[in-house]
Amino acid sequence: MGTLNGVRGRGLLAAVVAALALGIAAPASAGGWLPHPADATWTYQWTDSVYNTTPTNEIVTVDKKSAGSSFTLDWATANAGTPDGLQSSGSVSFQETNFGIVNTDWTSTPPPTAFPILCASLSSCGNSLASAYYNLIWGARAPTLFEPVLQGTSWSSTGGAQNDVTSSNDYLGTESITVPAFTQPVLAAKIQSQVTQAGALGDPYGSGVRTVWWVYGVGPVKILFQHAGGAGAPVTTVVLQSTNQVPQTPPADSDYFPMTVGLHGTYRWTNKRYFKNKSEVEKFNVDQASNGTSVLKVSSVSGPMKVAGAYQFTTRVDGVTSVASAAKAASLAKLPPLGPRALPVAKRRHFFTPFDLMTFGFNPVIPAYPAAGDTWSADPNGRDFAVYGVTGTSRVVGIQTVKVPAGTFQALVVSSDLTQPGFKFGSGTRAMWFVAGKGLVKLVFRHGDGSTSTVELLK
Repeated sequence: MGTLNGVRGRGLLAAVVAALALGIAAPASAGGWLPHPADATWTYQWTDSVYNTTPTNEIVTVDKKSAGSSFTLDWATANAGTPDGLQSSGSVSFQETNFGIVNTDWTSTPPPTAFPILCASLSSCGNSLASAYYNLIWGARAPTLFEPVLQGTSWSSTGGAQNDVTSSNDYLGTESITVPAFTQPVLAAKIQSQVTQAGALGDPYGSGVRTVWWVYGVGPVKILFQHAGGAGAPVTTVVLQSTNQVPQTPPADSDYFPMTVGLHGTYRWTNKRYFKNKSEVEKFNVDQASNGTSVLKVSSVSGPMKVAGAYQFTTRVDGVTSVASAAKAASLAKLPPLGPRALPVAKRRHFFTPFDLMTFGFNPVIPAYPAAGDTWSADPNGRDFAVYGVTGTSRVVGIQTVKVPAGTFQALVVSSDLTQPGFKFGSGTRAMWFVAGKGLVKLVFRHGDGSTSTVELLK
C-alpha cells in the first residue's frame, strides 16, 4: 500500500493483534458481507450537511496487492464525475477473520482545512471523516462488522489513530432499501452504532449515531452518520451509486443458541436406569456476555445431584463453540465413567448437567448459519479429540415441530453419532432440538450401554 501525504493509520490495534491470534481467518470469497474479487468496483457519493455540501463521488477498487483473506480497497475522486467536489484519495485495509471483518490500516490525503480536527492536537493528526469508508470504520475497527450476523448481535469496538474512539454496535435486523446502484430495492442488514470520541479539538463531530446498511455480496450501500450536537448538527450521508457486484440473499439470521445476559431456564433430565427414583432438575442463567463470548451458570433445583457449574461459549463464523467448562457435583446416582483412556481419571469429563451432554464430543455445537444437510466431523488431531477422545459426525437434520413442557416450537434438529472407545456411556447417538431465541429445548442421548438420557426445557 503506497504512502500518501496526509492521514495515516498507526498500524494494527492491540485488540486486533490479540483477536487475530485467537481467531481463524475465514476463507476469501467472492460473496460475503464485503466481497473483494480483483475486478470489484463501487462508486459512492457522500455529503456532509455542514462541511461538504457538494456531493462528492469516490470510485473504490480492490488493490492489486490484496491476497486471500487480507485485502485493501483504494478510493479516488479523480474521474469520478464531481469536478467541484472535495478531491481526495486513499485506501483502507481489511482482514476477514472468524469473528468478522477487521480494519487493519488506512491512509489518505488530508481532509479539507474546514473539517473539524479529530485529535487532541493539530500536529500529526491521523484521524479523518472525509471519505465514504472513513465513515464506516470510525470507532469500529476490531471488528468493523461482527460475524455471524444473527438476531440480537451486539459488539463493542474501537478506532481512531490513538484508539480514542469507541462504539457500541447493534444489529437491528434486515430491511429493504433503495439506492441508485440497483433498479429494485435490496435486502440489507441494518447496523446502528453509538459512537463516542472525547478530547478532540473538533468535538462533538467525532461522536454521534451511525447507521450502516450492508448488502450481502455487495458491502455497505448506505451510511448515515448523525453527528452529536444541537440543532443543525452535521449529518453525513453516503450512498452507493453503482457497482459491478451483485446482491445476494443473506444467510438466515436466526440465533439458535442465544447468549444474552439474563436469559434463563430450567431443564429436566431423566435416565430411567441411573435416575430411578427422581429426575434431575437444574436451572441455568447467562451470567456474562460480550462480543459473542458468554458465560452460562448452572445449579441444581432438585434430584439426585447437587451441581454448580459454569460454561463458556463463543459464537463465531465457524459456529457455536464450547470453550471451557467447570462443574462440581455431589451425586447419589452412580453414572458410568467416561474416557478417554489417554487422560488420567481426574481429568476426564463427567455428565453433570444438560450442557455436558450437549457439548460432549466435538465442536461446533451448531454451525453459525445452519442449513439442512450440513455435516461436520471430529478432528482426530484437534483439541476436542485430546479432551474427549470421541470420533463421529454431526448433521443438521432440518426444522421439526417439538413439544416439551415449556411449549410447542419449530426447532432446528442436530443429530450426532459418537464413539468413545472403551466407554459405552460416552458412545451412542444424540439428537438435539434448538429454538431460535431460546436455545436448547430438548436432547435425547441414546448411550451405547442401552440407557437413554432425555433433557427437556420445563420453563
